[in-house]
Amino acid sequence: MNMKMNMKMKMNMNKKLKLGIPKGSLQESTLKLFRKAGYHISVSSRSYYPSFDDIEVEAMLIRAQEMARYVEDGILDCGLTGKDWILEQNADVHEVAELIYAKEGLRPVKWVIAVPDDSKIKSVKGLNGKRIATELVGFTKRYLKAKGIKADVDFSWGATEVKPPYLADAIVELTETGTSLRANNLRIVETILESSTRFIANKKAWQDRWKKQKMENIVMLLKGALSAEEKVGLKMNVPERSFKRVMTLLSAMHSPTISALSDKGWYALEVIIDEKVVRDIIPKLKTAGASGIVEYQLNKVIP
Repeated sequence: MNMKMNMKMKMNMNKKLKLGIPKGSLQESTLKLFRKAGYHISVSSRSYYPSFDDIEVEAMLIRAQEMARYVEDGILDCGLTGKDWILEQNADVHEVAELIYAKEGLRPVKWVIAVPDDSKIKSVKGLNGKRIATELVGFTKRYLKAKGIKADVDFSWGATEVKPPYLADAIVELTETGTSLRANNLRIVETILESSTRFIANKKAWQDRWKKQKMENIVMLLKGALSAEEKVGLKMNVPERSFKRVMTLLSAMHSPTISALSDKGWYALEVIIDEKVVRDIIPKLKTAGASGIVEYQLNKVIP
């Protein structure tokens, strides 16, 4: 029995999940998410191999633009990248989960067609015969072809916003807020793609029972960390005479946990709520009779 258990432990120690973490604009937000999910990761400024505190995971920093190709080819078992780069590379991978976060916030990003403010181009039809600069060349060509538009689409190595009007008539650029476009006197003509981060897996790796379970566990924790990002917990004590008024304020949220206190006629309430409503509801709870109100941060919310 002991011999079998030892062999099984050794086999598990030899198992590794090869994970790709996006290098570049998504890197810091991804590392922060993993840390909140419970993984301790350290990255050396000169290394592309982050140190993971999970011995079953081998991580590598890869540009998001290339991630899907390496996962498809099986060089990596799984990784995180944008839906945009999966489509750009026409990668044949398994999408395990959508994780809605980006460089600057918890929302999808957009690829837009933008032109100078004084351009005569008012719609995508005005791009016929024009020159377009973008990093998303393949998808842009397919998009324009589907619209019956013939245009020259050039790869942009960066600083795409400064290319119109002299180096390009229009650009297809990634934006979260539109601030950079406005700063460069550009206006949006059309949104061609909305994208969010995806956890993707190599299809063969996904068929491996151990790797699949490992990936599902990681995704569960990452999604739990994301769910906790915009929520907080509230604890409070409520006297019986104020109970109905307090419960009325909390009725639009998930039912709170209620416990009777040792002091007769008092209850302890605990609830998880959206952080954006806290500053409004705490004064109302206090006025309604709640006391000892404690707000606390959450690391993960697992449904």
